[in-house]
Formats: sequence, structure tokens, C-alpha cells
Amino acid sequence: MTYGWHDLLGMIGVVLILVSYLLLQLERLSATSFSYSATNGLGALLILVSLMYDFNLPAFIIEAFWLLISIYGVVRYFSCDKSKAPTRHNN
Repeated sequence: MTYGWHDLLGMIGVVLILVSYLLLQLERLSATSFSYSATNGLGALLILVSLMYDFNLPAFIIEAFWLLISIYGVVRYFSCDKSKAPTRHNN
């Protein structure tokens, strides 16, 4: 088995998704944060690139949906009305 640049990209993508999920579970990231959606999206994209060189249909399907859901999260983050967010008041 040879290990190519596309395999390295796929492994980086796996690490990004796993680390973002770990940080979510440790409550270091919010599920609605830009960082969480962007990291998951980038990870899915990198895995999709690696799948172009060693195709696997079930993996492709899950990563394609993972990327689409992450894009939705990023779009939702930027389209959210920030003026409705709760603010802190010092008394």
C-alpha cells in the first residue's frame, strides 16, 4: 500500500472532524459556532478529496452530507440576527 498526498489530506480531515467533535463534547465549542461548522466542513472536504483517489460510495455519501450540513451551519451563523442575541448588563 502506498501513502499519497491525498491520503494525508484525508487523515487531516479525519483529525479536524474528531477534534471539533471532542471540543463540542468538552463544551469548548458551541454546536452553533462558526468554528465548529467550518472545521467540520473543512474536514469533510479534505476527506472527499481523498475519496476521489480511492473511492468508497458510502464514505462519499456521508462526507458529502457532512459538508452540506456544515455549509448550512456556516450560512446560518452569518445570517443570524446578532441583535437578538442576549447581552450582559453590569449592575
